[in-house]
Amino acid sequence: MEEQPEIGVAAALSLLGAVVDEAVLDALDGTGLRRAHGYLVQRLLLGPATATDMADDLGVSQQWVSKALKELVALGHVEVLAAGADRRRRPAALTASGREAVRTARATRASIDARLRAAVGPDRFDATRAVLLAALDALGAGERVRRRSVRPPATG
Repeated sequence: MEEQPEIGVAAALSLLGAVVDEAVLDALDGTGLRRAHGYLVQRLLLGPATATDMADDLGVSQQWVSKALKELVALGHVEVLAAGADRRRRPAALTASGREAVRTARATRASIDARLRAAVGPDRFDATRAVLLAALDALGAGERVRRRSVRPPATG
């Protein structure tokens, strides 16, 4: 029987991320939200924004953002605010339902954090968190995470 290769850090992080995403989506079951919506929701936590502004911030096409925003509006998690002089530049904002989904996702992640802290101990947990944040910076993603402008995968 062939020996299994050791799981590398990048593979372990990817797999862990998938497990966390699955737990969050399970907690949001019934809301209609999917993983890709989370990138727009994160951006809208900074405040209302137009589709063009969000596309620029996230590094994706305006068409992708517009389609996802229409889905979020239909689900009741986002609203388009009253039009100003230029009807094409109508900002979108989270609704109470959208903010509740954020609270649910945060509570789910906090529960996972608590389970991990209990499993590995507070010192190792805090050290791991510090290493992960340093890794985000080392890979050039730390600032995008802090600005809530992480590009969704495979959006075109």
